[in-house]
Amino acid sequence: MNKKSNVRLYFLVLLPFLVVVFLYEILPLVMMILSSFQSEADSSVLFTLENYISAFTKLSYQRAIINSLRITIISTIFGIVIGFIGAQAAHNSRGNIKNTFLTILNMTSNFAGVPLAFAYMIILGNSGVLLLLAKTLGWEALAKFDLYTGTGLIMMYVYFQIPLSTLLLIPAFNGIRKEWKEANTLLGGHPMHFWVKVGIPVLLPSIFGTMSVLFANALAAYATAYALLMNNYSLLPVNITGMFTGDMTTRPHLGAALSVVMMLLMLIAIMINNYINRQTTKWKGA
Repeated sequence: MNKKSNVRLYFLVLLPFLVVVFLYEILPLVMMILSSFQSEADSSVLFTLENYISAFTKLSYQRAIINSLRITIISTIFGIVIGFIGAQAAHNSRGNIKNTFLTILNMTSNFAGVPLAFAYMIILGNSGVLLLLAKTLGWEALAKFDLYTGTGLIMMYVYFQIPLSTLLLIPAFNGIRKEWKEANTLLGGHPMHFWVKVGIPVLLPSIFGTMSVLFANALAAYATAYALLMNNYSLLPVNITGMFTGDMTTRPHLGAALSVVMMLLMLIAIMINNYINRQTTKWKGA
């Protein structure tokens, strides 16, 4: 079989996948972008920037963007730091301990959305178990905790970011060679020196790649936030959903514009991560 026949065979094998990608990813994306430039008031206007002007000038949408970015950045930072420690612990573990740890990570990484919000309501809601216990024991700081705020939302976002971050970072630790640690010890180096000078620089591509995933995961999260606070807390994904499923009126073109804004925020974050990653790993090409 010649090279041209191999290319045709590969194309035929990939054709169903390419069709699905086009129908469910590329085509909806193009239609959404085109829709974002159409007017809500006058359907005959095929190109206008009024939706984007509204997205960046109206206070409610500005607040949604700021709240989403704040929660996303905070949960990403906590997720990557705790996930790094957890991945290192998993890498250093052996036998049943490691298997149990990985099993728990796999279960908790899939525990999100409405079930997660419901679990937090039972534990930390107004009549939650921990709040009732805190009131009984006189722990004022915990007894006065309000889950139905941005702080409570951040707690839930951090919860589902940690197992995802840990699972993504565990394979990266396989790139840390035992010989490097032994050489550091023989040369009189402290374990902290090893991680600062060798370990973390080697892991930087994986760390920044994981941060990109965490950022996108948190920015687009919808079910958990809506189940806990519904429309009482302004978030970009919640606002976008309201544009398409409003009880009174729908504003699909404005919703499309907000969706494009959210995608641009993700793209900017990924580009920043990639730039920092290139700058901090130049030593690899030296």
